[in-house]
Order: sequence, then structure tokens, then C-alpha cells
Amino acid sequence: MRIFRPIALFAVAAVAGVIAAPSAAAQTGCADLQGTVGPDQMCRVHVENRAYTLDLSFPNDYPDQAPLVAYLTQVRDGFVNVAEDPDAYNLPYELDADGAGYGSGLPGIGTRSVVFTIWQNVGGVRPQTFYQAFNWNLGKNAPITFDTLFRPGTKPLDVIYPEIDRYLQRQGMIYPVPPAEATDPAKYQNFALTDDSLIFFFSQGELLPESAGPVQATVPRAVVAPMLAV
Repeated sequence: MRIFRPIALFAVAAVAGVIAAPSAAAQTGCADLQGTVGPDQMCRVHVENRAYTLDLSFPNDYPDQAPLVAYLTQVRDGFVNVAEDPDAYNLPYELDADGAGYGSGLPGIGTRSVVFTIWQNVGGVRPQTFYQAFNWNLGKNAPITFDTLFRPGTKPLDVIYPEIDRYLQRQGMIYPVPPAEATDPAKYQNFALTDDSLIFFFSQGELLPESAGPVQATVPRAVVAPMLAV
């Protein structure tokens, strides 16, 4: 079975030095990907041929589009290389990277998030689903990572882990969350902020067994508010 993991393709070097001018990137991001902007201000890219079908979408008004476009470019190019390989089988392949927008706070000083749900079928028995999130602090004009999301000296996972465990149990999840996995900050890199919630996105096989599929878990913002740095 051929497995192409777009998340693994995203290199830190691809985004180094490209976050200084998000407004300029926002003006060209969709064009750079050869997409079109619809009346709903969503950028959409669609390519279909005998080897593959590719669909990309994201909110065109996301402030910091350079790393977003760099990521989608690597995902697209890696997928196309696999689909056009002479040894490719069970064609056509499919890739769908759907970017959903989130926001919190007042315009100009709050936060913006885009979370991509990336669904792919590259000839394997089962399609694969991954997440990739991008977050931006409008007030500081800077990206938000899990490390910068919280105040220094706080221990957010002491609160987040029990909340996620309870949330998944309420959703009927039969798989327990292994403590060793649930207390690893590397598992929490994909998130979105709203006024009411902190939403975490776990790719297939990232937090729970791969058979559990992709997982989303919501933590009430009020629970982590004293620790937030945004």
C-alpha cells in the first residue's frame, strides 16, 4: 500500500523568513496556487486529469498566507509526484485539502486560524486524513504556536488532557487516550481559537490508534483562559 503523508512534507525551512509581510502574501496567495477567489472569499484550486483529482481551498483573507501557500505547494507537489510516478496504480488518485477559518476577539486585535482537513487516496486500501493548522495573532502581527499560545511558566496540558479525555468519552470514543501521548506537546500543534473554545485536531494515528480515524476535541476557552497569552 502506498502512503503519502503530506504532513511530513512540511519543512520548517519552507516558512523561515516569510512571515514578515502577511498583507502582501495575502494579495498573491491564491494566484500563486493558480486558484480563483469566489464570492464567499474562499480561494479554490481544482485540477482533474486521468492521473488525479486535486482540490485545495482556504479563506482568502487569512492574514499570513506565505507559510500557508508554502505548505499547500509542498503537499500538492508531493501528491502530484506520486500520482505521476510510472509505477502508480489504482488511478486516479485524489487529494482534498479543505481549509476552514476560525476567529476570536475583536477585529484587528484578535486571532485568526485556518485548519486544513487533508483527505487523500493514493491507491491504498483506506484513504488517509490529516490536519494542518495555521494561527495568527492580529494584535501582535505574529504567528501563534502551541508554545506561544500560553503564558510562560504555565502547565496547560495538566488542564487540557483531562478536558480532552472527558470530551472524547462524551462523544462515545471507545479508545482511551494514552497518558504518554496525551501529555506530549508535539501532539497539540494543530489547533484553532474561537471566542468560546480551544479546538484541537489530531491526525489519523497521531493521538489514538489509526483505526479511530482523525479526531477533533474541544476545550472550553474559559478553562484555559488564565493561562492564555493571546
